[in-house]
Parts: sequence; structure tokens; C-alpha cells
Amino acid sequence: MPSIEQLERLLALEPDDAFLIYGIAQEHLKAERYDDAIEWFDRTIAADPDHCYAFFFKARALDERGSKAEALSVCDAGIDNARRIGDGKALSELSGLREEIS
Repeated sequence: MPSIEQLERLLALEPDDAFLIYGIAQEHLKAERYDDAIEWFDRTIAADPDHCYAFFFKARALDERGSKAEALSVCDAGIDNARRIGDGKALSELSGLREEIS
């Protein structure tokens, strides 16, 4: 995976690219920089509201940070989104994460 710096350089060329934004969020999550990851997952969702896995990993980051109630709320939003767009796999994974957190 490219570094955050490489991804940010690419993002400067295409600032609305949800895939690049999501990649930066994932790199922050891997580095356990939860606040930064959450901010970048929010940016992913703003760029692509149907990006179910941004909800999933934002909830995971919130849980890791110790924000259980907020993580559950994000799971619920992601579950609603997955239902709306008909993404059964994401729905299943978000539901499983919700059970794991609660």
C-alpha cells in the first residue's frame, strides 16, 4: 500500500476521489491514529455516501478509541445505508460488527 504522503499527493490531483480518501483513512487506522482515521472516514462518506465500508471502519476506529455509543450509532447508519443500496455483504458485516461492539 502506498504511504499516506503518496496518497495525499495523488489526492491533490483528484480531491474528490473517494478511493484515495478511503486509502488515507485506512492507513491512519493501521497506524492506530484513530482520530485522524475517523476524520478521513468522514471525508470518504462525504465524497461517496454509499461507501458502506467507510461506515464499518469508522465504527471500528470509534470502538478502538473507546467511543462505544458513537460506534454503535455509526454501525446503525451504515446498516441503514447498506439496506438502502442493497449491499447484503456490507449489511451482514456491519450487523456482525454491531453485535461484536455491543
